[in-house]
Amino acid sequence: MKHIGVILLLWMSIAHVCSAQTDQDTLPSVFMIGEYESQYNEMLKIQPDLLMTVCNDDMDIAYNKWLNLLVEIEQFAIENDVDINGVKIWINVFWNEDGSLKHIAFYPKPNSRNMEYEYVKVLFKQFIEQYNSNLKNEKIYCHYGSASFPSFITTSAKEEK
Repeated sequence: MKHIGVILLLWMSIAHVCSAQTDQDTLPSVFMIGEYESQYNEMLKIQPDLLMTVCNDDMDIAYNKWLNLLVEIEQFAIENDVDINGVKIWINVFWNEDGSLKHIAFYPKPNSRNMEYEYVKVLFKQFIEQYNSNLKNEKIYCHYGSASFPSFITTSAKEEK
């Protein structure tokens, strides 16, 4: 009887790992924070590196990488006739090992411009498809921050180290 309990426990553990892998694989590339919570939590369990760590703990380099990403999002929105001026969001960005984007999770701040955020999702999905950073890593990495558009970032601040 003990063997059946052990086998059942082992089977349940394997089923959990397999379902976690499935959840991770089914997480959409863009979603609002609070959606897909279980899949998001499973992805976090793999403990991605932080952007700061990938930048060798150099705050200036990490900050410039972050600013460049925001400027590129803003420029992409302009090129695609999507008005994101006044949008203020909390944003979690996850990069693949090769520097391409894996996921963008966001949520509007209370003082953000009221708009249809499905347009922001579509914009981010299209942005992910064409974006690639020159910053590579051995595993996925992420950054949690906020963004406000327009960014008002000067040309000198956009230059990468």
